[in-house]
Amino acid sequence: MRYRVAAAAAVIAALAGTSASAETLKFAFQGTLNQLDPYSLNESFTLGMHGNVYEGLVRLTPDLQIEPSLAERWEIIEPTRWRFYLREGVKFHNGNDFTAEDVVFSAERVRSEGSDVTTRLAPDVKVEIVDDYTVDFVLSAPNPILHSEWGTWLIMDKEWTEANDAVKVTSASDTSPNYASLNANGTGPFKITSHEPGVRTVYEKNENWWDEVKHNLTTVEFTPISSDATRVAALLSGEMDMVYPIPVQDINRVNSNDGTSALTGPELRTIFLGMDQKRDELLYSDVKGKNPFKDVRVRKAVYQAIDIEAIKTKIMRDLATPTALMISPFLFEHSDEFQRFPYDPEASKALLAEAGYPDGFSVGMDCPNDRYVNDEAICQAVASFLARVGIKVDLNAQPKAQYFAKILASGGYDTSFYLLGWTPGSFDSYNVLLNLHNCRDDAGNGGPFNLGGYCNPRVDELSKLILSENDQEKRNAYITEAYRLTTEEVSHIPLHQQGLAWGVADNVSVAQRADNYFKFRHVVKN
Repeated sequence: MRYRVAAAAAVIAALAGTSASAETLKFAFQGTLNQLDPYSLNESFTLGMHGNVYEGLVRLTPDLQIEPSLAERWEIIEPTRWRFYLREGVKFHNGNDFTAEDVVFSAERVRSEGSDVTTRLAPDVKVEIVDDYTVDFVLSAPNPILHSEWGTWLIMDKEWTEANDAVKVTSASDTSPNYASLNANGTGPFKITSHEPGVRTVYEKNENWWDEVKHNLTTVEFTPISSDATRVAALLSGEMDMVYPIPVQDINRVNSNDGTSALTGPELRTIFLGMDQKRDELLYSDVKGKNPFKDVRVRKAVYQAIDIEAIKTKIMRDLATPTALMISPFLFEHSDEFQRFPYDPEASKALLAEAGYPDGFSVGMDCPNDRYVNDEAICQAVASFLARVGIKVDLNAQPKAQYFAKILASGGYDTSFYLLGWTPGSFDSYNVLLNLHNCRDDAGNGGPFNLGGYCNPRVDELSKLILSENDQEKRNAYITEAYRLTTEEVSHIPLHQQGLAWGVADNVSVAQRADNYFKFRHVVKN
């Protein structure tokens, strides 16, 4: 399956005719860039920004196909042994040579304590050096999608990391960052020359990059602008060359302004609600001595109280597609077999009464206000819908830095009810099931983003079968069974796949990828 991205063909054509003029690109995003450690936060914007500086063994094209990067090629020499042939002559930004030792070091570090991207490489995979530019990955069982998420497994310089005492990963919630948290040394097309966390980051072209340069940028300046109105105004005034996201209600305004356009397209990200169904008592609720979310009737009541069509039309201005699954229909061919539970407040009230909550209850809700399209407005709408069936929501909407630090809280999962978005890095259901649905213990082992603690051993068993099954028909059958279980048990409440809306100056050509990653190497400024 191929994913076509809006304007990608035009961008590629523009790249082919790039002039030699040097340009500075100024852009803004609604959230901040804090940590520079590429293993600190498994969040799309952060990973996308790191991917302009660091590189993986593979990377994705604008239409999201895997292609070689730091590995020139690879082959499966045995069912459980993959061999990667590394690109020779590549240097890190400080001049150090890239070799197999850096791959082995990065494999160990990405799976170490504090890493937020441990799922990029299973703990039982052994990484063996064949020679300086050849590495074998030895698996305990066949895995047809071993490298599917490696576009965001970014390789670090072993020598630089050790020399700067930065081997230990400091997570996004860590208040004591190390050298790698505030400095970067990759092999990618851009270097970071200045970084003020949460304020401004400046990138410069890597003159010694190993690949063919098709952009014409010498400098990129990133400024976080959390206010939608201020962000759009910066684009319209010419202060910024590109901003994202732009509010759906401002798309026409951006298009009608002389010199700017709105670039819209589908995104693979699913926005959903999660509920703590693991603790015996919720952290934030007036219900004491028990946890209402442990009861599937309560979870279904919350689901059926939400008017998803109202969210789509009134909040998202139709730039969203309501979904029954935790994955985009573009990524699972049997998605049409699933339907949302219908919006039905009366059925919701009946379920609550049946579960022993005829008068409802109160619950705290965590929500970012600068991460997803209209995230806070969605949470406010959910709170309003739930109030109508007797559930009082105490909404805690925060900037994403504080939000992620709270809900992840060093593995403590400090939340009772939350909104989150997820794009599977592998574009495959295994990623969704592993990260969001697999059982986890009190130490956080298991599904790292299963914040609510949903657990069905059969889903875990199916996840393992999905990972190792090469027959696509059998694989789809396992995936379908897993989704039927998670849907029936209301593991989460899927809302919609949000659409992309970027504001771009007319003299700037960009490739808008459906995973919402912004790559500077695909930009031309005239």
